Amino acid sequence: MKEYWTSFASLLGVLAFCQSLLQVMFPPELRFACLKFFNRVFNLFSSYCYFDITEIDGVNTNELYNAVQLYLSSSVSINGSRLSLTRALNSSAITFGLSNNDCIVDTFNGVSVLWEHVVTQRQAQTFSWRPLPEEKRGFTLRIRKRDKSLILDSYLDYIMEKANEIRRMNQDRLLYTNSRGGSLDSRGHPWESVPFKHPSTFDTLAMDPAKKQEIMDDLKDFANGQSFYQKTGRAWKRGYLLYGPPGTGKSSMIAAMANYLSYDIYDLELTEVHNNSELRKLLMKTSSKSIIVIEDIDCSINLTNRKNNNNNTGTRNYYEPEMRCGSGSGSGSGPGEDGGNSITLSGLLNFTDGLWSCCGSERIFVFTTNHIEKLDPALLRCGRMDMHIFMSYCSYAALLILLKNYLGYDESDLDADVLKELAQVVDKAEMTPADISEVLIKNRRSKQRAVGELLEALKTRAERNLKNGNSREKISDDIMEDEEQEKRALESPPNEESEFEEPCKKQEDDDEERMK
Repeated sequence: MKEYWTSFASLLGVLAFCQSLLQVMFPPELRFACLKFFNRVFNLFSSYCYFDITEIDGVNTNELYNAVQLYLSSSVSINGSRLSLTRALNSSAITFGLSNNDCIVDTFNGVSVLWEHVVTQRQAQTFSWRPLPEEKRGFTLRIRKRDKSLILDSYLDYIMEKANEIRRMNQDRLLYTNSRGGSLDSRGHPWESVPFKHPSTFDTLAMDPAKKQEIMDDLKDFANGQSFYQKTGRAWKRGYLLYGPPGTGKSSMIAAMANYLSYDIYDLELTEVHNNSELRKLLMKTSSKSIIVIEDIDCSINLTNRKNNNNNTGTRNYYEPEMRCGSGSGSGSGPGEDGGNSITLSGLLNFTDGLWSCCGSERIFVFTTNHIEKLDPALLRCGRMDMHIFMSYCSYAALLILLKNYLGYDESDLDADVLKELAQVVDKAEMTPADISEVLIKNRRSKQRAVGELLEALKTRAERNLKNGNSREKISDDIMEDEEQEKRALESPPNEESEFEEPCKKQEDDDEERMK
């Protein structure tokens, strides 16, 4: 046994002598050069190349690292066997991630790549104004050399776009308002925001399914149309006009659009804006991927009826600012007096379709009104309001959606005779989805009673409409006649003598006589 230990000690001594001899004959610099040479030879004959993406680039955070981390967290990309779970601030979703020193294979355009999450301990730091994390993190991307151009040109850009989409989808939606008008807060922002938690979706929206699908397709084409808008030279924006009787779901439609696209909402209150300059500043402070909403635009400010302005001003130029002032109640009050505003029609048109409207990208403008006939035709043309959506009274298809939402009834759960009666009476009743929803909410504890009460309410409303049919037709004819007169007035040449000129002259003559 003693001889064994003696032989072992002698062997250790020989090894130590050889190590000392190698250090003398091959100093660290030479060994490093040999290792570098062998790596170059290995890389020369290897079919792979490697790219390192560190978490911190010098003293700044590497945005590409964060993007790769988010991209690999998507469920479609996760194939690893060991994952980490995180939930970011202001996020509504739990995200997956690669654990330390784990690998994952991803595929892009038929090309397979290998990602490795490398985590090592950082060496002891000297004095630094900005202490670095104790762990050194990064991703290593391994690809084939023949795929290098494809990966560098397209794959990394795709990762950045996908990460931005995931980040937006995970964040809570925000609802902005301009409660201070156009003035800025201490941070230089004119908008105030609250979390947007409206549960409306296109699945729960009471509307004809074919019309809903048409709107959803149009929204999706818009969201995916960046290259199309750049190719055609158009600003990446779109306008929607929602019009119809009160209670037909215009606000719910806006919420469904925001939830469908994961966009924020800017609720613009025109009565709080004092002039065109403030309106322009508000537009500049809106973000991309957002919906800018002006609800009840016919009631917000007096930008609607050109004919009424002609009554008061004779033949003066329609585009003069004083012609389109809002909130002015008295004839002698000027723009901006008594808390009013001086937003002009020209300013609002430039807001939606002028040069300033393209200072951002991927934005949607939504106007709502109960009386489309009161709106100026200049607001309604394509390029400003591209798609006009009529929010009608509740139809049979919309009624079935409401029954499923509030009572959990499918069409097969109801008696055929009841369905037949509902189909016959719902169009004649002309009830809004809000009215029908209220009937179902009050009786939701008893589903059978709810259906019976609804059928009775529809029949009552239909009979009342039938009795008032003659007066309805007369009112409708009067409205159509007023619309035709307004249309003829709008289409008349500006140099023609106004039909209101004579009454104005007569009033002036009377005033002169009284002065004498």
